[in-house]
Amino acid sequence: MAGSSAAPSDEHGTAPIEDLTTGAPPSVTGMWEMVPRLLADSRYLVLATADHQGLPWATPVFFAPHDEDRLYWVSSPDSRHSRNLAERPDVAITVFDSHAPVGGAEALYLEATAGPADDPVAALAALNARLPTGKELTGDDLAPSGTLLAYSADVRTHFVLIRGGDSRFDNVTDARLRVTRPQ
Repeated sequence: MAGSSAAPSDEHGTAPIEDLTTGAPPSVTGMWEMVPRLLADSRYLVLATADHQGLPWATPVFFAPHDEDRLYWVSSPDSRHSRNLAERPDVAITVFDSHAPVGGAEALYLEATAGPADDPVAALAALNARLPTGKELTGDDLAPSGTLLAYSADVRTHFVLIRGGDSRFDNVTDARLRVTRPQ
């Protein structure tokens, strides 16, 4: 299948690198480093949820990483994505720079479980570290006195975008590669 222009697609909409290579997996030295860098450089993520019938919904949210495995945001519990989380906590998340030139994109694809944050104080601290002076959130912004809830996503699986034509991989089209933290 290497070199084929018709790479198979998976449930993520991209061809997994494992299906595009022959023999041993390609060298992926340094691929994990993209994860903390993109999380630090990005301010918004796209959160994909589904309702109890499986009807999908995607929405951008301002976020802050606690680390590579936990992300925080605040939302109204009445918003569609928050209502979906109450029914189905499994989510997909994409983090990318929407201003990157065509052919220069980098992206993370994350599979996670999300819901109200166990530690809303930590969530506010992480979010406030990214907000401009004067725009910080306070405990009064959160329910029960406020209209927002702090949410967290616990990431199970991390993938990075491998652009089509990447010389390290024999892929013609964009693909995704599962990455894990180096030991």
